[in-house]
Amino acid sequence: APLLPLVTEEIWRGLTGGRSVHLTSWPDASTLPSDDVLVAAMDQVRQVSSVALSLRKASGLRVRLPLASLTVVTSGAAELEPFASIIAEELNVKTVNLVELSLDSASQFGVVKRLTVNSRAAGPRLGKGVQAVIGAAKAGDWSEVDGVVIAGGVALESGEYTLDLVANLSEAAETEAASQNLIGILAAGGFLLLDGAVTEELAGEGLVRDVIRAVQNARKEADLDVSDRIALKLSADDSVLQWVQVHAELLKSETLVTTLELFALDASAAGQPVAVGESQQVYIEVHKA
Repeated sequence: APLLPLVTEEIWRGLTGGRSVHLTSWPDASTLPSDDVLVAAMDQVRQVSSVALSLRKASGLRVRLPLASLTVVTSGAAELEPFASIIAEELNVKTVNLVELSLDSASQFGVVKRLTVNSRAAGPRLGKGVQAVIGAAKAGDWSEVDGVVIAGGVALESGEYTLDLVANLSEAAETEAASQNLIGILAAGGFLLLDGAVTEELAGEGLVRDVIRAVQNARKEADLDVSDRIALKLSADDSVLQWVQVHAELLKSETLVTTLELFALDASAAGQPVAVGESQQVYIEVHKA
């Protein structure tokens, strides 16, 4: 914080040649460009990322483990299309599917609206009848017509109820694939489904990404510059080495490896063991190439 005014001054003077940014009047905000659609889309991107990451954490799916797909069902889905690659990279998913929210699209993915009656808010107005209304809401005896919610034949007022999108487990569990979808509700409306199925190929790539993280730490501990090319020796079980071989180019490009040597894990393995994946270990040696 103490340096920020000085940095600001240096940048501003370099760009404008002016005397001092601190002697300049505040700009007129109305003259600055604005894009409300872009701001709303980015807010939605951040919310999608936050909800999906929460689903990963709750299900024990570490971020370095790639997943097959994320489906986002929301209003204005087309506005998120330019940011699909950003969402995919942030959440480490192979594909991002964007679907416009509608009753048909919600039911297609096994998600339904749930009505919850607020007894404290509705009780004073409805009296003893509030229990019948609550029972009707739980039984599904309610409808929404022109923005008015009617439960058990009684129209509810704003603040007396909430409407949420929830998973319809009886439908969602009809197929094994559906049961592996992790469902998250978006506060701005809509929901997302994160494919939580971990195939052998996805698990193998996730394992290699753990190895990449370990190699990057080894580079740092060796006091190597970020641009230094390295020679890398890895000692690990065959279950790890086979996937390193499959994703060798990914490992090399991410860690700037020019020479890669792989060794079976034995008592002579050099270096400190590093945990990767669920329970495997690797021994890492890095040298500047």
